[in-house]
Amino acid sequence: MVKVYSIPNCPWCEKVKKYLKLKNVAYEEFNVEDSDEARDELYKISGDQIVPVTTIDGKNYVVSFDKAKLDALLGL
Repeated sequence: MVKVYSIPNCPWCEKVKKYLKLKNVAYEEFNVEDSDEARDELYKISGDQIVPVTTIDGKNYVVSFDKAKLDALLGL
């Protein structure tokens, strides 16, 4: 399961989501501004509250829009 932790009006968050859609990768989005639970999950994963953070398996993650790392973790 791919998860994207993001906030509204974040250009890098939008780039990640558009890229995943382009590659037909299903993902679930979590708005860390609206959800304390999502914010806590984000902090447990990355140790920070920077967005976007994309997780592939709940352990490996990508901060911001790093196309090469996304491709590697997704096997694209």
